Amino acid sequence: MHAFKIPESVDAMHRKHLQEIPDQTSNVTTSFTWGWDSSKTSELLSGMGVSALEKEEVDSENIPQELLSNLGHQQSPPRKRLKSKGNDKDFVIIRRPKLNRENFPGVSWDSLPDELLLGIFSCLCLPELLHVSSVCKRWYHLAFDESLWQTLDLTGRNLHPDVIGRLLSRGVIAFCCPRSFVDQPLVEHFSPFRIQHMDLSHSVMDVSTLHGLLSLCSKLQNLSLEGLQLSDPIVNNLAQNSNLVRLNLSGCSGFSESALKTLLSSCSRLDELNLSWCFDFTEKHVQVAVAHISETVTQLNLSGYRKNLQRSDVSTLIGRCPNLVHLDLSDSVMLNHECFPEFFRLNYLQHLSLSRCYDIIPETLLELGEIPTLKTLQVFGIVPENTLQLLKEALPHLQINCSHFTTIARPTVGTKSHPEIWGIRCRLTLQKPSCP
Repeated sequence: MHAFKIPESVDAMHRKHLQEIPDQTSNVTTSFTWGWDSSKTSELLSGMGVSALEKEEVDSENIPQELLSNLGHQQSPPRKRLKSKGNDKDFVIIRRPKLNRENFPGVSWDSLPDELLLGIFSCLCLPELLHVSSVCKRWYHLAFDESLWQTLDLTGRNLHPDVIGRLLSRGVIAFCCPRSFVDQPLVEHFSPFRIQHMDLSHSVMDVSTLHGLLSLCSKLQNLSLEGLQLSDPIVNNLAQNSNLVRLNLSGCSGFSESALKTLLSSCSRLDELNLSWCFDFTEKHVQVAVAHISETVTQLNLSGYRKNLQRSDVSTLIGRCPNLVHLDLSDSVMLNHECFPEFFRLNYLQHLSLSRCYDIIPETLLELGEIPTLKTLQVFGIVPENTLQLLKEALPHLQINCSHFTTIARPTVGTKSHPEIWGIRCRLTLQKPSCP
């Protein structure tokens, strides 16, 4: 190690560029900000309701000391820092020789290709990925590569809406975030999201915050807002997603029939629609729904409307949607066996739910067995237990009362160890994933 003393006569303008370079054992670290403030890692994590990982010491050459020690090479003892003598205004440059990488082949992180690092990063959970993004400029760009951010799962978390905005801005395509709690307004401004599949079912979220997030979405194909309070501006914003294929608004409230008309008229590619149990729906809402549902719909849930769904509405609906395969009209007490001929107009009907339609006489259900394409029939609450077995024997080709819950437009079906929404597995989670 060599020390060079700089005399006082050197111009001050040159002195300010001189600094002491720490040796290998120094605890001095340098913080860089290449478009991303490393301090925001902990901010993002706290915004997701988790604590940041403890910062680990990183070798200045990005070479793991564990690997070096395992190679059996004896490391040189730590060098002592040279102190300047004499005038306190003197500066000392301490140079240390670069580590000879030829002695340690294949162990430098810097020598790994991007593809291999991306493969390693793909095995990290979300907190770890954010943590490694602050290591260096190269790792930052790799950690936020779009290939790692295609799918994101933040189920059941306390979230800050700005954190959601920052994460979705990374190019997320599928976002699973049901049963989450967001109690603060959206403050930051973001560019439009690229998200196509989103599940916010049963989350606690302010109407204005939800409006702020959905206003940035125009490429949605699958969306579930089950159980959320909406508004006319929110529903009108949803209308800009003309490529919607599955829409789940079960249990939603807070929007008018005019906003519903705008939405259904704009979504001409819908295949699955769930409008069940919207508790503030009026008879006018139901009439608008059946009159403006896209004719492309093959699966429809309009259950839960008691006296607001009339036989005339069923006739209008079936005339508009002749390709229905799965139809759920449960809990509509105004329906009876007189509407059965309408079901025979559906040439592709396979699954029919009429549970708790109490005006239907059990004996008349035998007529439905003559629908040639019908495979399942749900009639919970209509047929007494002692009569149900007789009905099954009379209609052996049908599965009767085989499912209590509908799956129409819902993002998840059953319980799976790995969360999926509409068949898409969300890889990036707050839990440690398993490497493929």
